[in-house]
Amino acid sequence: MKVGHQTYSWEMLGASWRGTADDIMDMVAAAGYQGVEFSNVMIGGHEGRPAEFLAALRKRGLIPAAFAYSRNGFTDPSGWDEDLAGAQRALEFAAHLAVPLALAGPSSDSHDDEQRKLAQAYRFFNEMARRGRDQGAIVAVHPHSHHTSLVLNAEQYDALLAATAESGLMFNPDTGHIIRGGQDPVECFRRHRSRIVHVHCKDVDAKDGWQPLGAGVCDFPALVKLLCDTGYEGWLISEEESDLVRRDLPGAMARNRAYLRSLGV
Repeated sequence: MKVGHQTYSWEMLGASWRGTADDIMDMVAAAGYQGVEFSNVMIGGHEGRPAEFLAALRKRGLIPAAFAYSRNGFTDPSGWDEDLAGAQRALEFAAHLAVPLALAGPSSDSHDDEQRKLAQAYRFFNEMARRGRDQGAIVAVHPHSHHTSLVLNAEQYDALLAATAESGLMFNPDTGHIIRGGQDPVECFRRHRSRIVHVHCKDVDAKDGWQPLGAGVCDFPALVKLLCDTGYEGWLISEEESDLVRRDLPGAMARNRAYLRSLGV
């Protein structure tokens, strides 16, 4: 398994982060990660320039791990054309990098008419998975646990993955979001192991507050063992969202890398 870092740790800083994508790469490399997963929000001047982006990564000894794309939750039929256009650009970028495209899970500011909204999201994910298959790129879904999420509990995860199985959509689980949705990550991973292509590692405490890896309730040793025992060869992506991001992000990144090394990865 390879270990990388996701760029949401900088995205969550909002206007207080004034650096560039290249600055993020420098920090990821300095913390000892092998690669990085950028999102469409944080890619900056490298957007649409995969060759330039790869050169910037190689300069720092990094590998691209995945490319993440989010917009407005993919649940509004009136946004279909814009959703597809943006995701298609992201898919082409990911295909050039030879990495999976990770699509954010279904979400909406309102939880009214959830089934209709979910059906729209399933339609979108299936379309993008088919496009990925045609272009030789893997497309995965990354459910989250923010207040807008429409996919939180085990039943909702099962429904999402069942509705997208035929198209070949893969699964990008996030340990922290799984726990915050009331699930056991080990059981979730075991149940959907055949669909897992990319993994996000986050930790939370008993009150669903974000914590550094190993400081919360997630059983990472059991998860790593499960992945190793089942031949997983993808990425483990650290995605720090605790208060340490604002106090000492480089320190938090280094701490998480050391914790994962203590598990043998």
